[in-house]
Amino acid sequence: MNNDFRIAKVQRTLRWFEEDIPLLNMRVKELSKERQESARKFAAAVIDETRAELQRLLRAQPHDVYDPGEVPCEPAD
Repeated sequence: MNNDFRIAKVQRTLRWFEEDIPLLNMRVKELSKERQESARKFAAAVIDETRAELQRLLRAQPHDVYDPGEVPCEPAD
């Protein structure tokens, strides 16, 4: 798996976790307050770990990636 694919996969996963929070709240509303809090803490920890993984992958990106703001070099004749 190349790094770009991994980054895209982790970004998708992170977005999915973050968008699931309202649904998580609905799923746990019948539980005791302690269990609700436990589920929310677990979800927050998973999101934090996923963000950390994304940051690690982004730091591992090669620094010679083309910058769209840069003017490309002219081809040699």
